[in-house]
Amino acid sequence: MSGARQFCGRFGRFNLVGLVGAALQVLLLDLLMKRWRLPNVMATPIAVEIALLHNFLWHERFTWRDREPTGLRQRGIRLWKFHAGNGLISLAGNTALTYCFVEKLKAPAVPSALAAIALCAPANFLLSNHWIFKSQ
Repeated sequence: MSGARQFCGRFGRFNLVGLVGAALQVLLLDLLMKRWRLPNVMATPIAVEIALLHNFLWHERFTWRDREPTGLRQRGIRLWKFHAGNGLISLAGNTALTYCFVEKLKAPAVPSALAAIALCAPANFLLSNHWIFKSQ
């Protein structure tokens, strides 16, 4: 398979995992805000963290399955890198963007969260492909 085709296929798998993770994140955000009455600025990082762990597991098993870790240590390093890279982008980016959309622009929380996810996705893919799940 050519490099460009492989890259596009991986980007498609990344987005599929991301869509499921985004649905989970938005569902959790709605649940945390409506059922447990947490403010948006507290609910967002909780929902993002759970979605991050979900996405990490699926990216290892599906998106970058051809880049198997060599052992538990490498998997732990990947999880740390995923949190340091994608986690930072997602937690900081989603929290800040969702806050701005909801509090400053008065947009609804769920569409705001979806917009924040979409804006953070390209940076997360590039970081994952070239640093977190880098070929050994």
